[in-house]
Amino acid sequence: MKKFFRIIAYIFGGLIILMVGAVAYLQFAFPNVSPAEELKIEYTPDRIARGAYLANHVTVCMDCHSTRDFSLFSGPPTPGTLGAGGDRFDQSIGLPGVFYAKNITPHGISDYSDGELYRVITTGVTNDGRPMFPLMPYSYYGKMDPEDIYSIISYIRSLPAVQTEIPDSKADFPVNLLLRTMPVNATPTPKPDPSDQVAYGAYMINASGCAECHTQVDPQGTIIKDQIYAGGRSFLFPDGSKVTSANLTQDKETGIGSWTEEMFVRKFTQYADSGYQIPKIPAGEFNSIMPWTMYSGMKEEDLKAIYAYLKTVEPIPNQVVKFTPAGSSE
Repeated sequence: MKKFFRIIAYIFGGLIILMVGAVAYLQFAFPNVSPAEELKIEYTPDRIARGAYLANHVTVCMDCHSTRDFSLFSGPPTPGTLGAGGDRFDQSIGLPGVFYAKNITPHGISDYSDGELYRVITTGVTNDGRPMFPLMPYSYYGKMDPEDIYSIISYIRSLPAVQTEIPDSKADFPVNLLLRTMPVNATPTPKPDPSDQVAYGAYMINASGCAECHTQVDPQGTIIKDQIYAGGRSFLFPDGSKVTSANLTQDKETGIGSWTEEMFVRKFTQYADSGYQIPKIPAGEFNSIMPWTMYSGMKEEDLKAIYAYLKTVEPIPNQVVKFTPAGSSE
């Protein structure tokens, strides 16, 4: 009997050693991305203007890195908070931890070189080597033309500094360990010529990260690739109500297969009309996390290119219930 317990003790001890070794390996070997490059960007007016367009209307960096006012439809950024960060994303909305949007004004990024900013935007690895939770869609930005990322960096460097102190994000176990394996080196692609409308649309829809919200995810939070753009991903509001993303595929019954180009473009630009007043939304009533007022500033040329690309997406039937009130039995 003593021999039996001795064997069990050896096995148990061996498992502990393996576990400690595995954790140590993850801590020291990952994230496995290249060091930040030596990079000095010239912050030209053209780059700043392009970066402002991208960050506010395409990649919508300001969507997460500002305080959104969800007392109004689609939660537009609160004036004076642009880039200041601080929004909290946690277990109450189904995330494995507590994550904060960082301050990306000059106050928050003053200790980052241009090369370090490029790396964190495109790989999700901070200047002190920590991996970011992919709530920050770095895997999409890592496929963008470096010049566009340089423009975004030029723009955020030009923002008025807002002094805020943002807590560190903390992922729950074991996601805090798995998180270290997620970042990979960027695989940038040149921005296609807008005359190649479908290729340019594919570039713009990636930059906009549309797939991230308009695709269902598995229990680990990974995009289900054969459901891409079919909608059905749900997002909880603090009051317990739920909004679910629309089907963007060419299915005519449940998607946008019957939409014309004009209908698609107008869906966005209506929120940019001078006469449009953002309505107040009482708590518990339908609201949208889709930042319509930000995307409404996208150029019609770019919206038309995205539409052209979506016309190439295979139809996937998926009927979506866009809003479920709190307490609904569904």
